[in-house]
Amino acid sequence: MVVVTSTSSNLTTHFTNTVTCCKRVSPLLQFFNQIYGNPRRPSWSKLPNNCNGVVCVRAYMENPNSISSFASKVIGSLPVVGLLARILSDEGGVGGDIIDFAEFRRRVGKNCSVADSKAFYDFQDRRGPAGDPSHVLLCCWLAAVGAGFLKSEEILEGVVRLRISDDIEFEEETFLSMMNEAKERRAKLKVAAPTIPMEIRAEKALEAIYVCCFGKDPIEEEDKRLLKIMLSSVFASVGQSEIQRIVEEKARRVAEGGDENYVLEPKPLPKEAVQLQMKDLEFLKQNRDS
Repeated sequence: MVVVTSTSSNLTTHFTNTVTCCKRVSPLLQFFNQIYGNPRRPSWSKLPNNCNGVVCVRAYMENPNSISSFASKVIGSLPVVGLLARILSDEGGVGGDIIDFAEFRRRVGKNCSVADSKAFYDFQDRRGPAGDPSHVLLCCWLAAVGAGFLKSEEILEGVVRLRISDDIEFEEETFLSMMNEAKERRAKLKVAAPTIPMEIRAEKALEAIYVCCFGKDPIEEEDKRLLKIMLSSVFASVGQSEIQRIVEEKARRVAEGGDENYVLEPKPLPKEAVQLQMKDLEFLKQNRDS
């Protein structure tokens, strides 16, 4: 669950203003502002580290020791109630279930201001199709939710495939399956997932965004500004100074050629993943023919 100190009182008016003030808005960003826009949240440059007195989502994932987290675990453990909760909420997050990409987007969108949303499509204008907001958010989702379940090289290989294929649904299904399998293995071994700080997750998200959206291109000043805004909107509990440090250090390493060891060529998919993709293609072909 997301902890929010306040919500917008007039979502319809906010969305209308959003559409009229922006030169164009992608469907994803319309989703951000129409449903979850927050006009009261200040821009990244004005947001204090501790969010004193302003609307602030502390994290996209709930505190494991919070009351809401405890309630979710209790509900998920009840046979009938837990089943009904999972049927009514297919996005995950019930009883410790892994949060899927759709729910992750919803939680992030709930914290996005107009300026945040604009940063996503401004980034797309600069980076082209590879900088699609969905690609950026998938990179953040893999680092945020997949931390402790996915290896860094697995994430980078996946975002390279995404850059080439633009098949975001396939990558989402593939990674969600990998995370669930890793979770099941840990459960059988009775080993808890490691606790990874939000700062490390934000840094891993930036690495994935660079590989997916930049390839080998340098990070320019405007790119850095937009990256800071986007990462701040996703990892709201990480302070501004830390976000700035992460982005500046990444840009410096890229400029110095220190990131050439990253995975830049996709590796062959596992047999199961290829079979799943072929089934999807066959399904689409049947629908087209019919």
